[in-house]
Parts: sequence; structure tokens; C-alpha cells
Amino acid sequence: MKVKLMIAIFAGISVMYSCNKEKVAISETVVYPAIAADKHPKVLTTTPNGITLNNGGYGSSMVQDPTDKAVFYLLTDRGPNVAEAATNSIMIATPGFVPQIGKFRLKGDSLTLESVILLKNSSGQNLNGLPNPVGAGSTGESPFDINNNPLSPSVDGLDSEGMAMAADGSFWISDEYGPHLIHFDKTGKTIEKINPFSSGRKLPLVLAKRRPNRGMEGLTITPDGKTLVGIMQFPLYNPSSAAVANSLVIRIVTFDITSGETKQFVYMMDNTTLQAVSEITAIDKNNFLVLERDGLFATEANKATVFKKIFKISLTGATDISDAANGVNGKLFGGKTVEELKDAATLTTNGIVPVTKTLIADLMKDIPTLYPHDKAEGMVIINPTTIAVSNDDDFGITGANKVYQKKTLAGNGQVDRNGIYFIKLTTPLF
Repeated sequence: MKVKLMIAIFAGISVMYSCNKEKVAISETVVYPAIAADKHPKVLTTTPNGITLNNGGYGSSMVQDPTDKAVFYLLTDRGPNVAEAATNSIMIATPGFVPQIGKFRLKGDSLTLESVILLKNSSGQNLNGLPNPVGAGSTGESPFDINNNPLSPSVDGLDSEGMAMAADGSFWISDEYGPHLIHFDKTGKTIEKINPFSSGRKLPLVLAKRRPNRGMEGLTITPDGKTLVGIMQFPLYNPSSAAVANSLVIRIVTFDITSGETKQFVYMMDNTTLQAVSEITAIDKNNFLVLERDGLFATEANKATVFKKIFKISLTGATDISDAANGVNGKLFGGKTVEELKDAATLTTNGIVPVTKTLIADLMKDIPTLYPHDKAEGMVIINPTTIAVSNDDDFGITGANKVYQKKTLAGNGQVDRNGIYFIKLTTPLF
């Protein structure tokens, strides 16, 4: 019998052949390099002082395609901007920038952008990165364009930071404004928008006490597809920033997708000098990985003091600190908010058990080269002994007081670019 073979290899993942008109798929192992980078980002715009803004920014969160393991979906934030702390204002270089999801394919040690999903409201109109109005998720920031002209806040503004993919290919995204929890279909159109002040299903009202630009930074979905788990980046300003000075208490929120029921748990930040939590990723319905970091660029000279670590946590046995009355300050303990309890000893005194936390990886020690980026933000579990971490390159720019500068890496002076680091674990996750 003659057998006719037709072989095609796509991204090193699958081989298809035809035998007597029957097609059979043979899975092959994807080869993950130590580092994969977007080597040719397109130019978004150029500032008046000649600074090039790349259309990078695709690192705030990351998920892997469940059927094509060489494909990664990477999320942007609100777009390129620089702040002026004294006036609580931001200069937005491209007010028309649309928060988006980039579909990247891994090819050797390169990431190739194949397509983009622009995020839209329920009417199909593009979202933007402008701050929200008062009463709709405002951070109190005043936005300006690149020529220092004032811009208006927008109810369609989104500072996207966390992302999870459902089994049907739709996306859930959390942000640093509201915080908002938004369900998008495959095309990027809003299905549902949930926040502490929405008219329908709600997030706990206390989450509106989030520190500006430290909102719901991480988001994941449990493998059974039933529960979203979000984590705030930093202790809430609850009841105020002064009252929670040196607090280590960060909130984890679970959201039952069917019922809308929420629960809250305490995660203890490692120390008060950190930018804090960047991502959470589900192992199973009770166990998760959390990425915690500072805001420093590493060099060979300072890498011993740079903090970018990944912890395995468990909700099992942790205290649900939800407030049945859904008050603006959440459930109180001895007349104080959870954030005011600040440390482990005081939590114990008040009968609160935080989630357990075990170090499983250190980016300063567990990759073969120096990790040079300041913002390790996205995380994916590849298999029991391999995880992937993406960085947010901030579109290749940084700055302060409304002045743009190139965002260069301290170790080599190169402009920061999006990349994924693949990390081997010494202890299997499951």
C-alpha cells in the first residue's frame, strides 16, 4: 500500500500528515528558550523632544493559548504616560491609544506580533486609557496631552493590568482605576463591567479605597473555570494613606463567575519598600503563584538587593475577611480596618489567618542571565517545572514632571523591550 505523506510544521508545535485522506495531528514539545523578545516593535509616535515611543507595553499580564503552546496573549496598560506628582497629573502622549491584547507567536528566541485585539465598550466603541470621572473609578489624576493641553476624564478609560482567559476564548481583565473587572468577548467587546459602584453585580465597596495606580494588578481564573481570583497591588488606603503607613496587608478577592459571590483574604507583602504584587496565576482552585517585586533595574553590582520573587500561596485555612454589610471600609476588627492591623502579629491577635506563602523562584538567581527589567508583571505556568514571566517595557519611555525620556536598562543602556523569560523550577508545582 502506498502512503502519501504531507508534512507541515507550525512554530515547532504540531505536525500534520495525510494518510488515506485522514488527517492526524502529532503533538511535539515546544522548545522554550531562556529569553524570547519582541525584537522589532513598531513605532507608536515620536515626542516633541525626539523620544521614540514603541508600541510595546505588552507585558502587564500574559496568558498562554490553551491549544497552541507557542502563542502568548500579552496585555498593555493605559498607554504611554509620565506623571507629575506635585499636581497629581499625567501627560498622555497618545490620548487615542486603545488598551489592547497582542497575540504573539514564539519563534526561536523571538516574539512575533501576529494580531491585536482592541478593547471596546459594550457598544463596540474603542476604550481609552484616560482616567475615570469622579464616581466612576476616578484616581484623582488630571490628564494632559503631549502639548500640555488638558484632557477630559472618560467613563471608557481603562488602566488594564490583570488578565485571564476563559475556556470559550473570552477574556477577563482587571485594572488600576475603579478597580474594574471587565469581561470581553474574543473580539474585545465588553460583555460585562463589574466594579464597587456598578448597577449590576459588584466588587466589594472597600476596594474603591485602592491607592491610585495600585489597583487590581493581578487576575487569574481557576482551572475549573468557575472562579476569578484578583489581587490588589498594594495595601488599600483604608481609611487613609497615613493610617496604613508601613502596612503589609494586601487583599485577595475571589469572584464566583456564576453567582457573583465574593470572598476576601489577606496576603502579606514581604516588606514596605516594594512596588508590591504584579500578578497572580492559578495552580488549582486553592493554590496560586504570586509575583512580588520592587521597582529597581538590576545590575551586576546591585542584584543581591533587587527584589523580584515568585511565591506559591494557598487559600486553604485562610480567614475570609469579607464584610457582610459591604461597608466603605470593609469589615472592622476592634474598630480598625484590616489594613490598619499592618503586620502578622496584629492579625493573629485579631483572629485573622493570612494565606500561606512559600518562595519558589527568585528572578535574580534562577535565570541564566541577569534579569535587567524593573517591571516583571506577567506570569504563566508552562508545566510543573517551568514558568514564564513577561516584563512591561512602558513603550520604551519613562520620565517625570511631564518630561519624556528613553527607558534604558541600567546594565547595558539598551532601550527596554518586551520579553518573556522562561524559568526552570527546582521543585515541581504539582
